[in-house]
Amino acid sequence: MKKITRIIAVTLLITAFTACKKEDAKPVETPVTEVAAPAHKIVSLNGAITEIVSALGHEKELVGVDVTSTYPESVKQTAKDLGHVSSISIESVIALQPTMILATAKDLTPDLIAKIKSAGIEAHIFEQTVSETGTKELIKEVAAVLHNTEYKALQDKIDTDLKGVQALKTKPKVLFIYARGAGTLMVAGKNTPVEKMIALAGGENATLSFEDYKPLTPEAVIQGNPDAILMFTSGLGSLGGPAGVLKIPGIDKTKAGKNKRIIAMDGGLLSGFGPRLGEAAKELNTLLLENAK
Repeated sequence: MKKITRIIAVTLLITAFTACKKEDAKPVETPVTEVAAPAHKIVSLNGAITEIVSALGHEKELVGVDVTSTYPESVKQTAKDLGHVSSISIESVIALQPTMILATAKDLTPDLIAKIKSAGIEAHIFEQTVSETGTKELIKEVAAVLHNTEYKALQDKIDTDLKGVQALKTKPKVLFIYARGAGTLMVAGKNTPVEKMIALAGGENATLSFEDYKPLTPEAVIQGNPDAILMFTSGLGSLGGPAGVLKIPGIDKTKAGKNKRIIAMDGGLLSGFGPRLGEAAKELNTLLLENAK
């Protein structure tokens, strides 16, 4: 009897074990995660705006950008480069089927602004002021149209970076030269983004007798007598490096030329006045400090 009972018990255990194995063998259903479609399809026609859109976490929503939108570099891989705003056609913008166009009034021609407004696409054209306050306001305004409330960290970073700008014993006079080869040389006067950045970095513009940009002349260079020459990295490259700058008529007569104090920065960083404004001021400040030694 005991033997029969033992056989029944073993049989029940084997049956239970087999049932469990079958249960374990059932296919596991993998939940399907739905990927949300981008909230917007954005065309940005300003480098600073493109940086802000990306910094706020909307980079993947960019479908088209202008030629000044060089940062972050990944933007060029996903968004179509529409070229310079002066030559952009409304047809090329519409072809991207954007849900939103973002731009600044200073960059667009009245004709393009009119065509954008009549295209029936949501458009926001901002007034960009090249200053610390103006950049913070632009960040806030772009965030608002994207319904993004996480923008204060970008504003705070500007403040933090600017606190890292070191005081200079004397304000160096800085001459900014815009170059596209030796045949195109311009110098920055008053009320230019570069002049504002030079001031934030602790220097002063060497040419204050005119507004905006003017063709470089040996007389103006000598009169300004800068302590340092500042250029875009691309502009310095177009002249073949520092040796090419020293060949510009009048440069050898200046303090900058005699001491070979020629510095260069990325154009978008130096003059963009986007969310990296504080970084730009710190970098230029460091370069001025190094060249003052």
